[in-house]
Amino acid sequence: MQVKGFGAGYLVDDVAATTRFYREVIGLPVTVELDWFASVNAGAPGYEISFVRRGHESVPEGYRARPVSGLAFGLVVEDARAEAKRLEEAGVELVTPVVDEAFGQRHFYVADPNGVLLDVIEMIPPDPDWAAANLPAS
Repeated sequence: MQVKGFGAGYLVDDVAATTRFYREVIGLPVTVELDWFASVNAGAPGYEISFVRRGHESVPEGYRARPVSGLAFGLVVEDARAEAKRLEEAGVELVTPVVDEAFGQRHFYVADPNGVLLDVIEMIPPDPDWAAANLPAS
């Protein structure tokens, strides 16, 4: 299989509210917006996050009403601290504060209107001791 793009989609009760959050709060451009389906671009051509109205007939019958559970998306940014500040100023509650991880990420979490976690990540150098113990020697 040669993948030309990636689209993650999930079922939501309110497509319009979810789309507004990703467009107006997160800042992702909307690529498709229908009453039952919408998609936002996740930062590169061919990489989308989509929302399908729960119960829609395009979803296989046994899956139409399932709640979203355990879903998280990672969004890599240039400056996690600046994004956290911007989101807090916009009234978004951070699920976690900004933290620096030994494995080379500065990140925090927010939740979208459906409870889906967004892990907002800035890549930073890993802790040298952690890198020595966990990464292959170059």
